[in-house]
Amino acid sequence: MIKSMTGFGSQEIEIRPYGKISVEMRSSNHKFIETVLHLPEGFLSLEDEIKKIIEGRIKRGRVFCLVNISGLRSSGVSVNEPLLRNYLKSLRAIKSQFALQGEVGLDTLIHLPGVLSVEEKRAPKEKIYPALKSAVREAVEELVETRQKEGKALFVYLIDNARALKKDLAIVKVRFKRLVKDRVARCSSDEERSVFLKETDIGEEVQRLEFHLRNFTGKLLKKDAVGKELDFIAQEMQREANTSAAKSFDPAISARVVKIKSRIEKIREQVQNVE
Repeated sequence: MIKSMTGFGSQEIEIRPYGKISVEMRSSNHKFIETVLHLPEGFLSLEDEIKKIIEGRIKRGRVFCLVNISGLRSSGVSVNEPLLRNYLKSLRAIKSQFALQGEVGLDTLIHLPGVLSVEEKRAPKEKIYPALKSAVREAVEELVETRQKEGKALFVYLIDNARALKKDLAIVKVRFKRLVKDRVARCSSDEERSVFLKETDIGEEVQRLEFHLRNFTGKLLKKDAVGKELDFIAQEMQREANTSAAKSFDPAISARVVKIKSRIEKIREQVQNVE
């Protein structure tokens, strides 16, 4: 069954008492696999490992992964006691030397430069890494699941168009055989017959179109259908349809070939979204 290249996945994990990890992923069309990560400060060393997790499950498409970690820091107030003692010693010396009155209050001391400072305590990374990688794995599994669901809808669309295309080709084939037989019978010479067939015979193009269509349907039904292969086959079908349109001598066949070309274009447009 085919997979779409578009999807979304997310996961949140709370790691008490440190905080919460949230991972969001979304994917879009791309010729190859490309992973774009946005990691919080201090976790860039995990970039290669996270990419391996994602690219181990996603083979094609552009994947955007946003990791947010909240509540992993706690703040504390630190008192520089040696500096505070030096301040007090100096202030008392000044008071004694200049015979000053009054006492130095707490309000004065805490505003002296360097006495108080706020320090942030980070949660130990060894506690965070396993949970972070687990959240990434669960998010990428959800992403894969949504791509599979969209792939099912995409499969139905493509197989329906392939079946309709097969019917259109059958109509063209039957009508062309009848018309070309009548027209050749009216030719007055072998040369006239040869020129007519060379310029208007689309039998080979229709036959190749049927072959490509069978190949396309067979690839589509495979468990490991690949978008690049489907696109290449659809491109070959489009080439044969264009040649048929240029050579057709019958208005009804020409109109049907226009429908065939339109259907192939729709198929090509949608296979761009197949992994």
